[in-house]
Amino acid sequence: MSADPEVMRWLGGPLTADGVRAYRDRADKAFAEMGMCRFVVERRSDGAFLGCCGLMPGHEQAPIAPFVDIGWRLARSAWGGGYASEAAAAVLQDGFDRLGFSEITAITARTNLRSRAVMERIGMRRDSASDFDFPDYEDDDPLRATVVYRAGRP
Repeated sequence: MSADPEVMRWLGGPLTADGVRAYRDRADKAFAEMGMCRFVVERRSDGAFLGCCGLMPGHEQAPIAPFVDIGWRLARSAWGGGYASEAAAAVLQDGFDRLGFSEITAITARTNLRSRAVMERIGMRRDSASDFDFPDYEDDDPLRATVVYRAGRP
């Protein structure tokens, strides 16, 4: 999934095996230290792997740091089935209930309309005053213009 260019289009491009290991190591560390990470998403009916969804410490390079970031990554075969919204809503609730966060943030490229729609479906609201240009991307990179969505504890 993380090597699929379409899946990784909004996440900086496909990952190598080393990149996947680094991603997994970062998730393992976040879970060990804070009880949160990107958890595996499986289909209930047959246990098929669909992707991952969860909370992580936000990117330290982002001008809005520190923040708790909600994110998801689904295999192409799972797109359009409502899985991202269902998983993200459950993760958001877990972040407030079990982990006690008062606010959870989501960021994505301004042009990533599908992820923005998930953010809105789960009740997150755009915080346009916090939008920023992501420093890891060149000025002409379409991933540079970043939008910020937030949800507060209900």
